[in-house]
Amino acid sequence: MNEMVTQMGAFGPLIYSAIKALIFLVVGYMVAGVVERYVRRRVNASETLDNTLGNFFASIAKWLILAVVVIAVLQVFGFQATSLVAVLGAATLAIGLALQGTLADIAAGVMLIVFRPFKLGDYVDIDGTSGTVRLLNLFVTELVTPDNVQIVAPNGKVWGAIITNYSAHDTRRLDLTFGIDYGDDADKAIALILGCAQKDDRVLSDPEPWVRVVNLNDSSVDLGVRLWCKSADYWELKFAMTKVVKESFDKEGVSIPYPHQVEIQKSA
Repeated sequence: MNEMVTQMGAFGPLIYSAIKALIFLVVGYMVAGVVERYVRRRVNASETLDNTLGNFFASIAKWLILAVVVIAVLQVFGFQATSLVAVLGAATLAIGLALQGTLADIAAGVMLIVFRPFKLGDYVDIDGTSGTVRLLNLFVTELVTPDNVQIVAPNGKVWGAIITNYSAHDTRRLDLTFGIDYGDDADKAIALILGCAQKDDRVLSDPEPWVRVVNLNDSSVDLGVRLWCKSADYWELKFAMTKVVKESFDKEGVSIPYPHQVEIQKSA
């Protein structure tokens, strides 16, 4: 190798250093990818850690290895370790001032991991945007909406927003409202609704189903319904109860009134 460098002339050492640097970069990038995948697999396979931590730790491991690779490449070109520390210190200050938002996103990502307001797979609402959490890394949080649209939000925006996590608990309360005519029997309608709830296995018995008269509107008597179910059954139960209660009302002669308007004309 030394003979080859000598034959290259004055540019020999520079070319040799460039080749070494390129090898370091390629190998380092490959190692960073391998370590990232390994960390993700190990954390995801753990029964005590969830997948959110796997993606986050894998991202940290990758960027740390790449930082070491960059330092090694600079040393190939003659930069000493002490000089690198000074350069990196000045560069960190300059980059920190220029990329305050990015650094804030990293800090917010750490806070999201520490306090864990959500985890991968949770359905959340973040400042009015709803979706299932698919990814959380050092910089961004990725959501997928029910109609399969990808939403990527900086961690700083996520941490500073109001987060509503619909998957945080195993059970949820389903609230429904059914209007009946003033001429109908409210107790009969309540019994029909409770009968429909008791026939559906997704409705939990504890807490017990709750049906009450909650409001007297201009053209209807409103019956409020509160049912508890598993979080995963929420939407299907909502759709099913709306359908079966309507069918039960039709069968038993309980009417769901249309809005009424009364027009009064004053004669001349």
